[in-house]
Amino acid sequence: MQTFITENFLLQTEAARRLYFDHVQHLPIIDYHNHLSPEDIAENRKFKTITEVWLNGDHYKWRAMRANGIDEKLITGDADDYEKFKAWAATVPYTMRNPLYHWTHLELKHPFNVNELLNEESAEKIYNQCNELLQTKYSVPEILMYHKVELLCTTDNPTDDLKHHQQIAQSNSKLKVYPAFRPDIFLNFNERNEWLHQLQLLEQSTKSSINSPDDFLTALQSRIEYFHNNGCRLSDHGLEFMPLYSTGIKNYESIFSDLLQNKNVLQDDLDSLKAYVLFELCKLYYSKNWVQQFHLGAMRNNNSRLLKLLGRDAGTDSIGDYKQAGNLSVFLNELDKENKLAKTILYNLNPADNEVFATLAGNFNDGSVAGKIQWGSAWWFLDQKDGMEKQLNALSNMGLLSRFVGMITDSRSFLSFSRHDYFRRILCNLIGNEIENGELPSDFNWLGDVLTGISYRNAKEYFGWNIKLNT
Repeated sequence: MQTFITENFLLQTEAARRLYFDHVQHLPIIDYHNHLSPEDIAENRKFKTITEVWLNGDHYKWRAMRANGIDEKLITGDADDYEKFKAWAATVPYTMRNPLYHWTHLELKHPFNVNELLNEESAEKIYNQCNELLQTKYSVPEILMYHKVELLCTTDNPTDDLKHHQQIAQSNSKLKVYPAFRPDIFLNFNERNEWLHQLQLLEQSTKSSINSPDDFLTALQSRIEYFHNNGCRLSDHGLEFMPLYSTGIKNYESIFSDLLQNKNVLQDDLDSLKAYVLFELCKLYYSKNWVQQFHLGAMRNNNSRLLKLLGRDAGTDSIGDYKQAGNLSVFLNELDKENKLAKTILYNLNPADNEVFATLAGNFNDGSVAGKIQWGSAWWFLDQKDGMEKQLNALSNMGLLSRFVGMITDSRSFLSFSRHDYFRRILCNLIGNEIENGELPSDFNWLGDVLTGISYRNAKEYFGWNIKLNT
């Protein structure tokens, strides 16, 4: 059966189509937050099968397959690539009204020009068609070129040597690939064994000995300098909620010493140390004119059986119902009081917090930068049509949609860039409907320019990417 993904997909009115086709369809992509492999880009990787590029590591699809009664062998187990693909194809019809149904057929159409629905009957033909193109036409850089990706930022451990970013920078590629500084593991004091292991790696990468909080922050500062010299202009933090920052005196030396000696430490003390280290890091980000990102609200690794079997990112995470507003407001306010609040993007996972985050962001703009404090794009479980529309509407109601820095893929798959097109169609449809309803003027040049900003230009101006590397 022919696909439902036509050129007018999601564009319900003539005004929406005019905005999309005349203004945003052909814009380049800036994807400032994803989990792609810089090695795959640097090495011009060619995937052997669509299973490699599309199913391996995609916990969205894994969750759907488990919900559909597919055995784990056909998801993350030792079944061959075609068996796994066919199991996914058999699941796809059952994903109707889940964003996976739209994403799947968008990603098959672009770049593989597949114009029929994926199901168990069409699986073999589509599998072969995609594999042939992956082998003959679409290496990783060619996939990125197809989607007009101009710049992307990966997500990287502070101890990463960034050799693949350096390799890309030294190539003749027009594509810009920069690292983003993600120090989560160094703030997760509750996972003591992994924290101690990572601390050893940090000592090795900085050629230093870490015995105190000052040593710890000095080592992290050294890595921030290294990342900066390799083009990094963003940090990123994935937290359940912002720890409560206190200006009172705490014996951080003693807490840190007990951590190093693997002694028991009270949870309140661990949280205090976490808030202190994070606060000091944020001041460093400000000094480098970085953008700091906070992804808040995920309850991770809920299934201990699959965590033991597969490790993290196995598709067993969910929305958490943590309290967000109080601690986050205190943290941002303390940075603002010291005039050390960097440009900031806030992402919430619980949709109940939409208006909370939208209004919190507005509290700390200071006129220095348009949209300095951003409420970020609909994230993870909210990254779908309904979630995007709700985010766009709440942002419009509580802030300035016109200053929004737009969409990210937040993905591990090189085929996910059609999500930018998905977002742009939803955005154009939203504004187009309001033109048709008489809620906005039919000034297509003005509104087209606004949507161009949201889809592309705002991010470019906000991050200020004009980087001369000094490695």
